[in-house]
Amino acid sequence: MISSAADDLFLALAATPFLYYLLVLYSTFRFFWPAQDRLSPDSGFTPPVSNLKPLRGLDPEAYENLASYCRQDYPEYELIFCVGDENDPSVPVLEKLKQDFPERQIRILIGSGRNAINDKVAKLVRMVNEAQHEVLVINDSDVRVAPNYLRTVVAPLGDSKVGGVTCLYVSTEDKTFTQHLQSIGMICDFFPGIFVARQLDGIKFAFGQTIVTTRSRLKAFGGYEAIENRPADDLLVGRYIAQQGYRVELLPYAVKTVPDYDSFMGLFIKRLRWLTVMRHMRPWGHVGLTFTQGLPWCLAALLVHPFDGIGIAYLGAYLVFRSGITWLVGGWGLKQRGLWKKMPLIFVWDATALVIWLLTFGRRRIRWRNVDYRIRDGMLVPVPSHPASNSAR
Repeated sequence: MISSAADDLFLALAATPFLYYLLVLYSTFRFFWPAQDRLSPDSGFTPPVSNLKPLRGLDPEAYENLASYCRQDYPEYELIFCVGDENDPSVPVLEKLKQDFPERQIRILIGSGRNAINDKVAKLVRMVNEAQHEVLVINDSDVRVAPNYLRTVVAPLGDSKVGGVTCLYVSTEDKTFTQHLQSIGMICDFFPGIFVARQLDGIKFAFGQTIVTTRSRLKAFGGYEAIENRPADDLLVGRYIAQQGYRVELLPYAVKTVPDYDSFMGLFIKRLRWLTVMRHMRPWGHVGLTFTQGLPWCLAALLVHPFDGIGIAYLGAYLVFRSGITWLVGGWGLKQRGLWKKMPLIFVWDATALVIWLLTFGRRRIRWRNVDYRIRDGMLVPVPSHPASNSAR
């Protein structure tokens, strides 16, 4: 048995996730209420826009994704795509877009003309340099948008205090266990953390699904050239814009992404890579996740107090909080239908996220596009491959 003082300390620590959950509920409510007041697609601020999309390979449902940008209700904009070479599988799709939407200004650039570790960012360097307009909208190739997208995400730049805009994203349709798990993880874990960060410190990052800014804001921190050998370029763009004294606006508006997870292992590895990068970029914040994970603390409380009702009370509180957070974010905020069917996956996600988080502490490398890298001083450093070992550690 443990002493009374030690037991009290343990139970106090085990209750810290509940404080975080309360903050999540408050931050989520503040973010989504009233959401419509923060969306101004009819603001009248519609400057000419250059929409930049770096491509590599062919995403699922690629044509529909890219065509959605050709159907925008927006007065003047150009679409610029950049691929690695003429043999990229996306090139025929891009040519079809030009044929199907002759009224749109569509340009296809071949190659970045640069030698950089982060190929996506190297392409963005070229696209920014060749863009015709000051206002830039940058997004990943797996994103699908509604016709009001450009009007909605560009409008906040009408405020001179806003230097960048980003928004949320949800899945188009989940069909497999892995895709359902990914979606529930975003709703019950990732977005809640984002809302808390916004409440406590403001938005100092951006999501690759939507980055809206200007050439001047990029130039002020050295442009994409300054981050082409670094991971998490979307996060860095938001951070550097915020450091200039501008506000980065996170809109209560969601674009859609087409799920591309073929297996649970694929999702696991991608999440592990992302969380490893976050550990290097925000080490103390990463350690602080210790007190945001209710599942291990509540199971420990149940183990220490299996029969006196305390452990059951902790576990019950965990179940109520996690279900409430998931409904508030996904059901009320993001208007996701049939969310109750996915509720049991919350606990699968929390267990998976715990394992991934623990693994990052002993991980010195990441694997990205079949190449191993070491993160050193915030830079990606390629690791020479060895025949005996071709796996990341």
